[in-house]
Amino acid sequence: MAQVETLTEVSSKPLISLAASYLRSEDIDQLQLAFNLADKAHTGQTRKSGEPYITHPLSVASILAEWHLDVQALIAAILHDTVEDTSTTSLEIAEKFGKPIADLVDGVSKLDRIESQTEQQAQAENFRKMLLAMARDVRVILIKLADRLHNMRTLSAMKETKQRRIARETLDIYGPIANRLGLHAVYQEMQDLCFFYLFPNRYQVLSKAVKAARGNRREVVSKVLNTITQRLEQYGIDATVTGREKNIYSIYKKMIGKSLSFSEVLDIYGFRILVKDSQSCYLALGALHTLYKPIPGKFKDYIAIPKANGYQSLHTTLFGPYGTPIELQIRTSDMHKIAESGVASHWLYKSTETPLTDVQQKTHQWLQSLLEMQTESRDAVEFLEHLKVDLFPDQVYVFTPKGNIKSLPKGATAVDFAYDVHTDIGNRCVAAKINNELSPLRTTLANGDRVEIITADNGAPNPSWLNYVVSAKARSKIRHYLRTMLLDESIELGRRLLNQALRALKINPGDITDSQWEFFLKRDRCKTQNEVLIEIGLGKRLNIVVAKGLLSNTIKENHERPGSITIRGSEGIAVQFATCCRPIPGDTIIGIIKKGQGLLIHTQDCRSIKQYRNDPDKWVDVEWENNTGKLFDVEIKLMTVNRRGVLATVAAAIADAQSNIDSVSINKPDGTYSEINFTVQVTDTSHLEVLFQRLRDIPEVVRITRIQN
Repeated sequence: MAQVETLTEVSSKPLISLAASYLRSEDIDQLQLAFNLADKAHTGQTRKSGEPYITHPLSVASILAEWHLDVQALIAAILHDTVEDTSTTSLEIAEKFGKPIADLVDGVSKLDRIESQTEQQAQAENFRKMLLAMARDVRVILIKLADRLHNMRTLSAMKETKQRRIARETLDIYGPIANRLGLHAVYQEMQDLCFFYLFPNRYQVLSKAVKAARGNRREVVSKVLNTITQRLEQYGIDATVTGREKNIYSIYKKMIGKSLSFSEVLDIYGFRILVKDSQSCYLALGALHTLYKPIPGKFKDYIAIPKANGYQSLHTTLFGPYGTPIELQIRTSDMHKIAESGVASHWLYKSTETPLTDVQQKTHQWLQSLLEMQTESRDAVEFLEHLKVDLFPDQVYVFTPKGNIKSLPKGATAVDFAYDVHTDIGNRCVAAKINNELSPLRTTLANGDRVEIITADNGAPNPSWLNYVVSAKARSKIRHYLRTMLLDESIELGRRLLNQALRALKINPGDITDSQWEFFLKRDRCKTQNEVLIEIGLGKRLNIVVAKGLLSNTIKENHERPGSITIRGSEGIAVQFATCCRPIPGDTIIGIIKKGQGLLIHTQDCRSIKQYRNDPDKWVDVEWENNTGKLFDVEIKLMTVNRRGVLATVAAAIADAQSNIDSVSINKPDGTYSEINFTVQVTDTSHLEVLFQRLRDIPEVVRITRIQN
């Protein structure tokens, strides 16, 4: 674990010396000016450890200098706490060092906490602000990651509760972001530091065990390393071979996730092989497969198909000496640089003429997806939830019908694939062909699957999709669509309910003037008509109260009970049909106004609405539109003689009656009779009666009942 850092004499010399190895002399002068300003601004301030506060921004800038970031990023790192914790303003920074540096400092600074916000909401808002700034300039997150890394290295001075909160936040958010950007070394160090503070006893036990095992493993590692080097030399491959040790947290994760003992995890030996070019990677792979037998299913080609963070390498596992598994990573020196430093090795702040590398393009695409997600998220907490989903690194690789590769999160379904192709494809998908076979949309995709999405013009997202999609993009798009549709449908339903109430008051809805609406909105402190209509549609306002409010003093108090609303059956999620009585056209129905849910349609004789009958403000009269053309679910129960083939006969009769079977279950109370429960789809009560008549014609059918609670 990294040791707590201390500086007995605060000096900029170590940073200046590090930066001078790659920056110009005029940049160094600017860096020194920034240090002088920050040192003066933080005078008298100390950290929890008692050190002068300036040691923190100095250390953050030093971490960035190790990554060879530009002078603007280093200056912003030195000044990153001045606006938040001192009297220095963004305007002063912009005047002295330029607007780009002021924008970087602002991107890293926290928002002021609003009194009404919970700690979770405030944290989420700060993440959203930081990530949106990062989408404009990736150096914002690089500064923040360096800031968090140094805070983790010096966390011992904090109270235990704060240590655990910061460690958990780092493990859940900052570590995965570092991994997503390809900062592998930062990711691993953050993991180990978080593990130390979250599970100190487990950390100490594993740390001692790793040190003890290191000596025992030395002989095997040396033997394998020499053998690999000799084999590569025989094939004329110039390579650097090194042993690779797992970090403590990854050992712990493997033990927990795969239920392995410590010795089982440590029995796997890792080696890294660096060669000059991609061709040599594959030559080295072939040479080593002649040395030790490869373990089937353990080969991964991340050179042909890089990971989302730009990582490239060949992975293979071999049966080594004494049957010991050997994990090999084979890559070029350039690939290794990206594997260790990720986007920091080619950060996105380039001139417009410079072509983007593959790493930059992938990072740019991810940042753009964050911008999309935030515009469609209802609030910062929801955005943070989408971000956490998006940070899981495990990937599955599938093919489009044209042979293009799509990288999706592990566990992704056909719906995730559809939204990854295009939002419109996702919104209109109705089925999928996986490897040329029709499959349900909820089917989980596997590596190498060829996926084709079938769409329909009238297709629309289903709320149940949220139960199985795993990608942040799909989840965000589905929620956005449903929220938009709910509002549109609520406006339509609210308008119909309000018109109904106005007619009951002997008023033509078209006679309501703009001035009446303006007076009502001002008095009720509402912004728009649609806001009022949405609240009526969702049951948060009573239609008759709004109607009276619009008419104000002109209303006649001897109004009648509002007339009925026509139900088409296709209103969407603002009008729902009760599952207790399952109403269908032809049934006498009533609408119950459910707060926040809209209108819930029941049959008049449904037992579950007795409590509402004496409260006329809670229900409205509704009636069916003629010939809705929609199919409705009905549950029926058949008592049949228990004979061979009776189920097939009943199913055929249902099909002959032009009805669909949605589900079926069979219960045999005794050996003579069977109870068969069907959920069938019919257009109305007349259609249901035709179906019943067909079923009564079957000799084995003893009794038919429609199931309603």
